[in-house]
Amino acid sequence: MRFDSLKIMNTLRVPRLEGFQSLGQFAKSSLDCVPWSAEFPYKPKVDFAVAHDGGRLFIRFDVEEKNVKAVTTKSNGPVWEDSCAEFFVRVPGSAFYYNFETNCIGAGLAAKRTSRSECVHFGEDKMAQIVRRSSLPFSPVDAGPGKWSLELEIPFALFCEGEAVPQVLEANFYKCGDKTSEPHFLSWSPIDTPSPDFHRPEFFGRLILE
Repeated sequence: MRFDSLKIMNTLRVPRLEGFQSLGQFAKSSLDCVPWSAEFPYKPKVDFAVAHDGGRLFIRFDVEEKNVKAVTTKSNGPVWEDSCAEFFVRVPGSAFYYNFETNCIGAGLAAKRTSRSECVHFGEDKMAQIVRRSSLPFSPVDAGPGKWSLELEIPFALFCEGEAVPQVLEANFYKCGDKTSEPHFLSWSPIDTPSPDFHRPEFFGRLILE
């Protein structure tokens, strides 16, 4: 699988709106890639929509999976082990990328990174700026099959760091559940690595802000 072809495949136009409630008017995309299907073939149904209002990025995930699970309730805890939806983003040309990970009950993790191991996690002041709305109550859950939705509002200032918001962002969307009954790893933009690794900005797709 060639990197050049991957970049061409994954471009998403992000419409502008005046309120999060309008997000339902726009077409949804799906997390269709199962990059490590030989070892982790399970593919839950995951759709997402994304929009912006000039100051914030709005994201909605709709998930249907076999094991709805959340153990983590603390900020910057291991939310990726639960039923988790993720958004990674980078301003083109930047040495840094940012990951925003949220489990099905709304517990979040966010960090500024140069790699998986080299990062600075957001403090509570920045975490409080990320609006998270889940369809599930904020309490641990370990259920069978089910559906859940998650809405995020992420200020551009959290990852543009005082710079003007560019028209194009590099990003990827993910769904995982490392310690659910059927571990899985889905992405929007394909990743060409031998083992699961979402921390690969060279495989990010493009978001074009309208």
